[in-house]
Amino acid sequence: MTATRTDSVSDAMRSISQRIEPELRAAVDALDERNRLVAGYQLGFWDAEGEPATGSGKGLRPTLAMVCAGAAGGDRDVAVPAAVAVELVHSFSLLHDDVMDMDTTRRHRATAWTVYGLDAAILAGDALLLLAMQKIAEGGRAEAAERLAADVHRLLAGQAADAELERAPTATLAAAMDMAAGKTAALCAGACALGAILAGASAEVVGRLSAYGHHLGLAYQLRDDLLGVWGDPRQTGKPVGSDVRSRKKSIPVAYALQHDSAAGRRLAARYSSGDPVTVQEVAVITALLHQCGADEWTAERAEAECEAALAQLDGAGLDPGERDLLAAIAAFAAGRDR
Repeated sequence: MTATRTDSVSDAMRSISQRIEPELRAAVDALDERNRLVAGYQLGFWDAEGEPATGSGKGLRPTLAMVCAGAAGGDRDVAVPAAVAVELVHSFSLLHDDVMDMDTTRRHRATAWTVYGLDAAILAGDALLLLAMQKIAEGGRAEAAERLAADVHRLLAGQAADAELERAPTATLAAAMDMAAGKTAALCAGACALGAILAGASAEVVGRLSAYGHHLGLAYQLRDDLLGVWGDPRQTGKPVGSDVRSRKKSIPVAYALQHDSAAGRRLAARYSSGDPVTVQEVAVITALLHQCGADEWTAERAEAECEAALAQLDGAGLDPGERDLLAAIAAFAAGRDR
């Protein structure tokens, strides 16, 4: 990806994050004081004591909602309720995900449950989900509320599959991909569809943009799984080899677990053991994953999902400028800018 295209994605995310931040803050401010404190911390509005802070997520899903509204021929601002709603749902899912995985850091700081406790994090996540449903209702289209509810169901199914995989002694690649389709791709597809719905797009355009978001979400998760094993902690905000330390059955791991090789069998034997992974073992397990070709396969599959996303944009009658931005976002999600 060229520097110009990378900058266009960064600029769009920054601009849309600034556009919806007042709406997000207003939504959080409507909560009771306890849930407000935890929710605002999760969203990066303040520190553990409630003092102003800077730094939040990338804003990918809100960006998808508003750019897809523009691509479908509407004004981006008609999708503000969708953009706010999907960001609230995403924050809800991260809060609960950190509790389920017992992760202690996210985005270079302590996770909410380690600061406020398990009960507080779970309840704040519930509050964020309810806020999301309230916000999408402000879009004035029942179809949008129904779509968001369906996507949340798919996201929860993905979370449940993730928890089940963590308990299982092994994992198939198909199971790991299905989990990613629910846990990550569902909300990306939903964000795109919601933006198009609120813009009054035809069913065909909504379907095309939804499929684009699905493939983009898979590409994004594949790249995220690569970073979970081989990523730089300065970029990921998590310790080196964090997914290996937690014995997470991410997509590269699932690929390697069924690899018919000495390295694959050695890895499967290690993962079937209930023993914790030591710091010294991280490098060994990472080397086994590489010997199985897990990093190369995952990167290639991310590229394939990016291409599948781009194919959905062709012939859909989209606004040319917004269509180009969607193409750049797909490349960003697949890691072509890295």
